[in-house]
Amino acid sequence: MKIYTKTGDDGTTGLFGGTRVPKHHIRIESYGTIDELNSWIGLIKDQKIDPFSEKVLETIQDKLFTIGALLAVDPKKEKLKNGKDRLNIPKIDPSDLELLEKEIDRMEQNLAPMTNFILPGGHPTVSYCHISRTICRRAERLVSQLNQSSSVDPNILAYINRLSDYLFVLARNLSQFLKVEEVKWIPNKNDR
Repeated sequence: MKIYTKTGDDGTTGLFGGTRVPKHHIRIESYGTIDELNSWIGLIKDQKIDPFSEKVLETIQDKLFTIGALLAVDPKKEKLKNGKDRLNIPKIDPSDLELLEKEIDRMEQNLAPMTNFILPGGHPTVSYCHISRTICRRAERLVSQLNQSSSVDPNILAYINRLSDYLFVLARNLSQFLKVEEVKWIPNKNDR
């Protein structure tokens, strides 16, 4: 398999199913942002973090690859004439969301209640979590926009939404693990 094909030199790319679309198409923006998010999560996973979180992040990366593949399918060509799926891509299902929710709940048990907004920062690993969270929110906006014109599996939208919550709580949890103080946002009274 060659890395370069030259088929995209005209500013288009192919979806699963063969349809060619501009590289700036909302579908490409959506799965491209999911890919960007996956790369940042890989960076978090490569930091000195607890092995359990590392395993969860590995699972998340697998799910993001699945989401990217699902978003890359031309919806007009995803089914065969007999109604069966053309591609053998796994789906995102409620158990995938439950894993994120369980992890959020597990981490929150050991965290102090939030009394202020938390500013990104305090440690590079924590900052990587916040960068990932904001990219996840951008992916959510793009996939939501795609959903306006071409139906997206509701579990994908829910997963991306829950993942941004997970990344926020992971940032808080890693602050504690790394023994760094969370940076609280306290509005300057003189600015009012």
